[in-house]
Amino acid sequence: MVTTQHILMIPCPAQGHVIPLMELANCLVKYNFRITFVNTEITHKRVLNALTDKDLLDDRIRLVSIPDGLESEEERKIPGKLLESIFRVMPGKLEELIKEMNGSDEEERITCVIADQTIGWALVVAEKMGIRRVAFLPAAAACLVLGLRIPGLIDDGVINKDGTLIKKQQIVQFAPTMPMMNTSEFVWARAGNMAVQKIIFEAMVQNNRIVKLADWLICNSTYDLEPGAFDLAPEIKPIGPLLASNRLGNSAGHFWQQDTTCLNWLDKQPNGSVIYVAFGSITTFSKPQFEELGLGLELTNRPFLWVLRQDTTDGAESNATYVEEFQRRIARNGKMVFWAPQQKVLSHPSIACFMSHCGWNSTVESISNGVPILCWPHFADQFINQSYICDIWKVGLGFERDDASGMITHGEIKNKVDELLGTVTHKERALHLKEMMMSSVRKGGSSEKNFTDFVKWIKTEICSNIS
Repeated sequence: MVTTQHILMIPCPAQGHVIPLMELANCLVKYNFRITFVNTEITHKRVLNALTDKDLLDDRIRLVSIPDGLESEEERKIPGKLLESIFRVMPGKLEELIKEMNGSDEEERITCVIADQTIGWALVVAEKMGIRRVAFLPAAAACLVLGLRIPGLIDDGVINKDGTLIKKQQIVQFAPTMPMMNTSEFVWARAGNMAVQKIIFEAMVQNNRIVKLADWLICNSTYDLEPGAFDLAPEIKPIGPLLASNRLGNSAGHFWQQDTTCLNWLDKQPNGSVIYVAFGSITTFSKPQFEELGLGLELTNRPFLWVLRQDTTDGAESNATYVEEFQRRIARNGKMVFWAPQQKVLSHPSIACFMSHCGWNSTVESISNGVPILCWPHFADQFINQSYICDIWKVGLGFERDDASGMITHGEIKNKVDELLGTVTHKERALHLKEMMMSSVRKGGSSEKNFTDFVKWIKTEICSNIS
């Protein structure tokens, strides 16, 4: 007889998906669930290599891996190759893993699968095997609403059945408190080349059907952040913000070790003075744009902390000399690190604002700490998040590109920093939004209630299965 409660969790193999699902795992183990966390082999190695003694996982969380179907790192760099392989190979590998675990020991039997909503095939595998199913949305609820509205957009003559635009770009807004979406910036339309766009669009259409297999659909958001989206899709239950600080622990699931020396550097800076600059795990810049960014930060005459991955620029090796010279030049005012403990950075009193790619995790972490945002989106849902930040919540500003060069110039960077920090308006709004968000996870808050109901459901369903 099954005597333990064993949950299998599986994210899409991307940094912005692994971290929030890992945070959910850390929240669930407090309720005496055991977690098997499934990554691809490459992601698994990255997560293990990034863990330090301080970040060691609870012993009730076991990290395992399955193949992604590709033979080399070169193949993974080919646009669309990894996505195609994930959908083709991984469902069978996941099914094999579950069969092995369920057949080895009654104690190992999986009683619930929590899958990243973007890889709906994992729910199909769980349904086939008679296992309870939960879909977790790591992005804004507005992204799923957009996906659910695809049939309507086709009927209204906005897009073709393959997701391409019928008309010239236009603005759509599904509800007054939802983002204004430029059709040319729909999630799939800003996801890479045409092949990648096609794969993502088809996955979103498929997931509209698959998500109905989920017994629960949860997301890292709050009712106060996205009232319009939750009105349109009440089946989505927000349980956010999922933050390590909420459980008084460290975040995990990073692909690189975090450089904590930046926290000591922040301690030496005046309160509300530092520009925090970070663009996530995949954003890259051309060398000219990279140099414009560096010059713009320098011209602000403000201290800044810049997270600079080795692959941040195209042709990173040829740019090494510029980076070294730049670091010497800004040594008094700035600090550059390879990867930062972002939640701890954003909660530090010296932070004035966050220059961000507007990934959903970064957005949630920033506003959870009352930090206004300078928006520099690059990919997929980041443009939706920028609209929330600038148009709906009004806690940040976006950059304008130069008509001639197509770049964001150093002058534009300096001007937007001065505008954002020149008044208290954006900061006051950010602090107000912070209070609303954090109240949702306190006792009696809406997210806390949803999470408590969710945990009760898992335990009740497991107990009924046992009996």
